[in-house]
Amino acid sequence: MNTNLLFYLLAYLVGSIPFGLILAKSFAGVDIKKEGSGNIGATNVLRVLKTRDPKLAKKISIATLALDILKGIAVLFLAKMMGLSEAALWGIAVLAVFGHCFSIYLLGDGGKGVATGFGVLLFMIPLAALVGLAVWAFSAKVLKISSLSSLFGLLAVVGSSFFIYPDIIHTPIVIIAIIILYKHGDNIARLLRGEERSVV
Repeated sequence: MNTNLLFYLLAYLVGSIPFGLILAKSFAGVDIKKEGSGNIGATNVLRVLKTRDPKLAKKISIATLALDILKGIAVLFLAKMMGLSEAALWGIAVLAVFGHCFSIYLLGDGGKGVATGFGVLLFMIPLAALVGLAVWAFSAKVLKISSLSSLFGLLAVVGSSFFIYPDIIHTPIVIIAIIILYKHGDNIARLLRGEERSVV
């Protein structure tokens, strides 16, 4: 098999791993797809589990966040060590996010893509990703609404990338943003109705 195709497949399969679901079931006996928002990400893990065991909830949500970030980075790092092109790396980045959002293991269901998206963008465009992280952190502290903070952070990454990295092709970045925005459709609708819940 062509090396690029092998890594594209690997990116999708690794990106598809639902760490939040696995960790919550393994350590708390909870199926987070059937509770809270039904999302497999760290926010829902924290929201659901903190009613049972706040300390465990924090640990599992942090582990979920870390693993969702690292799963995209891991494949990118390996691909770069193998000498794959910049274009191939961007393909891997997009597929890792796509895998998280539309997991083969969950029959096409998945998470929102924020953590995995941040991970791959941190690898590919670190300065812009750090701008997004700063905006997310500030928004989360002030607004305490996970989805809105994530969307502000995402827009900050995309916007700043055009100024910090003017010479790269931005199409993959925009595609990643579109995937994440699509997965936040319900959140955006609730935000417009003023019904979106805070994390705390």
